[in-house]
Amino acid sequence: MPSAAKAGLELPAARHPSPRTQRAQNLSLAQGALAGIKKKALAEKRILVFIDESGLSQKPHRVRTWSPRGETPVLQYNFNWKSLSVIAGLTIWNFYFRLYPGSIKSPQVIEFLEHLQRHIRGKLLVIWDGAPIHRSRLVRDYLDGLHGQIWVEPLPAYAPELNPTEYIWGYFKQHQLANVCARDLAQLSHLGRKALGRMRRRPKLITAFWKQAELW
Repeated sequence: MPSAAKAGLELPAARHPSPRTQRAQNLSLAQGALAGIKKKALAEKRILVFIDESGLSQKPHRVRTWSPRGETPVLQYNFNWKSLSVIAGLTIWNFYFRLYPGSIKSPQVIEFLEHLQRHIRGKLLVIWDGAPIHRSRLVRDYLDGLHGQIWVEPLPAYAPELNPTEYIWGYFKQHQLANVCARDLAQLSHLGRKALGRMRRRPKLITAFWKQAELW
């Protein structure tokens, strides 16, 4: 880490989750389950999309930085309890995102799936976690009405590190929004959109997300 900083290099994303957040299952079993899903996508000529959500607030994501010797860096920010949520869908070559005020609920999930269909041609195989919003009646009814255009599969239990979209958030907060003190949610949304837009124009960074999830 220190040598990388001196060389001006950035890590491709956040570190792997701590042991407490990792699955209790065997790694090979979890990866084997994903391998079967990938074969299904290939056999049915579906585009694989990993989806995940995260949150943002005006409280800055603090990281180590540089300052004159003896002068401790100080971050000044206005904080309120309102927040933003962001959802992203990662394919092998790109990722797509949406920001929403407050928390993401079933209508926002459906809107994002519609967004994906407008930008990705062909049938989709969506992989996401078992969050209640992904299993809601509203989302299930919407997917049933698509007659197989989108098929969904759950991630193996307790396996967040196998979702490459998780590493979008790591890089996004650790590098793009590091120590950013937004004056309000409007500015935070603007900065977030610009940062994610820059990230999605970097193919090597997208490849790094897949590699860090050990799916490349």
